[in-house]
Amino acid sequence: MCTHPGENEMQKGSFTVATSQKMEFIDVTARIEREIGSSGVKDGICYLYNPHTTAGLTINEGADPAVQDDILSVLQKIVPLNYKYKHLEGNSPSHLMTSMVGTSATVFIEGGRLALGTWQRIFFCEFDGPRTRKLLWKILAADRP
Repeated sequence: MCTHPGENEMQKGSFTVATSQKMEFIDVTARIEREIGSSGVKDGICYLYNPHTTAGLTINEGADPAVQDDILSVLQKIVPLNYKYKHLEGNSPSHLMTSMVGTSATVFIEGGRLALGTWQRIFFCEFDGPRTRKLLWKILAADRP
């Protein structure tokens, strides 16, 4: 952790995300906002990284939970769950979905808050749960003149 919050230094940390279903989206926006608030950074960039091969990160609508259900349903249509995969652990669909969604996100920080759109939220995407996962974050303050 940075000893001089708000200065042009990288601050970093992590937190766990506990999932309870095989596939689900967990809204982590509030948790990330708390980390930004603790950092003291008013303007900068927040980098998020998920170091797992069967879970992803996405930014999408958070007002209507049907959107997350729709995304999961379509991913399950695109990625066949019963295909004869060579990977023997039985979670190849989860690996494919993670590749499609991605494992990182970058969001601007403005006024000490994430610069998300009105309906946007940040979701941890579990594709092989339930599990306890880790989400890594780094905050870089903007240069000051």
